[in-house]
Amino acid sequence: MSQLNDSGAVKGAAFPVILLAGLSGAGKSTFINVLEDMRFFVIDGMPMDLMPQMLDLLNPEALAHYSGLVLGLDFRQQDAARGYLGPLLKLRGLGGSIRLFFLEADLDVIMRRYATTRRPHPLEAEGLGLEQAVLAEHERLSPLRNNADMVIDTTAFSIHDLRRFIQKRLQTWFDRSRNFRVHLISFGFKYGVPAEADLLYDLRFLPNPYFVEELRPLSGKDAPIVEYVLGKAPGAEFVPKLLDFLEYLLPLYESEGRYRVTIALGCTGGRHRSVAVTEAVARALKEHNYAVSSEHRHLELG
Repeated sequence: MSQLNDSGAVKGAAFPVILLAGLSGAGKSTFINVLEDMRFFVIDGMPMDLMPQMLDLLNPEALAHYSGLVLGLDFRQQDAARGYLGPLLKLRGLGGSIRLFFLEADLDVIMRRYATTRRPHPLEAEGLGLEQAVLAEHERLSPLRNNADMVIDTTAFSIHDLRRFIQKRLQTWFDRSRNFRVHLISFGFKYGVPAEADLLYDLRFLPNPYFVEELRPLSGKDAPIVEYVLGKAPGAEFVPKLLDFLEYLLPLYESEGRYRVTIALGCTGGRHRSVAVTEAVARALKEHNYAVSSEHRHLELG
């Protein structure tokens, strides 16, 4: 992973650092939730005075398994927005993949969102009414808005629209590999169907090695079982057809903002046929650059 220097910028290859600002009620919480789901390390409510010390304390090794760093900025102080400009410009001058995202929405939409949630606007604590508070915040944050790398207007976005927008935008800006994951489960019907499965395939039409005495002690990870199950029809024909279908289907799930699809593949005992097919599907999907995990739930029971 890249190293953060003393001011938080990145040395070497880019490690995404996102500074997140915007109007209250414009979708910041949703934005943060999406980034957390995409394995970003998020620190929200960061006061200006603490940002340099926080960046100094970050340990690159501890962040190695994260996709990037997100700092949600706190602007409740009167002059906080202007106070951020100096450090922001300094960070950019030192290089690295640092972006400031600013969220906003129309006045009537923000007021309607607050009416729905029945939560007070942060600036109402200063004795302002809701409309006055929204207008005052817009004025205070204008210096940051004017220096943002991207201003995102969430007026017409549903939560799901915003999720899809964020995912696509981050992949474009930071050239991230896909965050969509496929989890494969082999199982035995005699022990129960995985409740978390989004897709389920019954493989009991394939030839069963259980009835071949010398194959029975082996599992679907062993070459003789793979050859018996997938070396000829119908197994040799089924797996390519299944992969063709998944190559069509999985991008549709991904485009709808899904982060994960769980596919369960079952045979009678969960030891031979389901394991062999799961291993074959996992290898093929990885070759197509999917993030794949797999488990053989009933292998030892079968």
